[in-house]
Amino acid sequence: MEKQRRAFMQQAGIIAASTAVMPSMVFCSPRPQKEKLGIALVGLGYYSTDLLAPALQLTKHCELKGIVTGSPEKIPDWKTKYNIQYENIYNYENFDDIANNDAIDVVYVVLPPSMHAEYTIRAAKAGKHVWCEKPMAPSVTECEAMIKACNDNKVKLSIGYRCQHDPNIQTYMKVAKEQTFGKVKMVTSAAGYFDGRTDHWKQKKAMGGGVMGDMGVYAIQGARLATGEEPISVLAQTFTTRPEIYHEVEETAMFQLEFPSGARAACHTSYGMQMNYLKVTYEKGSLQMEPHSSYSGNNGSMSDGTLINFPLENQQAKQMDDDALALMNNSDLLVPGEEGLRDIRVVEAIYKSAVMNCEVKI
Repeated sequence: MEKQRRAFMQQAGIIAASTAVMPSMVFCSPRPQKEKLGIALVGLGYYSTDLLAPALQLTKHCELKGIVTGSPEKIPDWKTKYNIQYENIYNYENFDDIANNDAIDVVYVVLPPSMHAEYTIRAAKAGKHVWCEKPMAPSVTECEAMIKACNDNKVKLSIGYRCQHDPNIQTYMKVAKEQTFGKVKMVTSAAGYFDGRTDHWKQKKAMGGGVMGDMGVYAIQGARLATGEEPISVLAQTFTTRPEIYHEVEETAMFQLEFPSGARAACHTSYGMQMNYLKVTYEKGSLQMEPHSSYSGNNGSMSDGTLINFPLENQQAKQMDDDALALMNNSDLLVPGEEGLRDIRVVEAIYKSAVMNCEVKI
């Protein structure tokens, strides 16, 4: 009997140890992985309505499952057009209830920049992965809080930098990494368009307006990605030609960036003029792209005759599919929150330089 008792206790100990290490194997079967991730769009303005929602119909690894809006009059059209179930529709007051909705895996924050931090943090606390449109937030402090909230709640954060998913942009990033033409000497990067609106969040400081956080990020990205480096100093000016519209924020900005290697960049961004190009001068050659940061058709060439003209059906669809696959495979995101933070550090330094009228270290 004593031998039987000891044998039983040994077996029980083995079972107890195994359940402590692998409870899911003992008590329940593994949760099946979804074939597609459910996406909820937060904010139903132009970008969600005209670009993201249609792009989600082209994706292979994610699908539009929910919406969050403060405009109830928009709900019937969205519900009908995209077959969104009533239980997947939220407003800004009951948004936190999304924590109980297993149909939603990712919350895509598509709101004015001043609201990005709040809804990213709320989504993270609800246990949802977050995709956040650029600019990440109006301040470095908010960006850091967003990253911390996602880390603390063990969810992932990606910034909607669609261009970094574009093979045409990835081409010149590769040139910088491999130093195909030697080191970078000079970059000229520009992003702007004429905005005729007079009462939009982009013209309101409290909502995160101003050209630097919006189009200016493309100009910064052009320089950062073309050099493969982070800038160490900036000299900037901001101004407006329409003070009756741009009296709270800048309409146009010009800035020079210095990089650790000695490379320099001259960057321009504006809501008052059309410009979209990138020019890179290397030790032994050059590269140019125009357009550089459009929704489609980005293309260019190198001094050795190489063309940069990769076809891409839909930039936003590729961005979301890339991010969905990274989440499903638990692999690194192409554009994590830290990348958005890097740009906002530069934006803050540009504003400081413009006010002080001197070079500012970053």
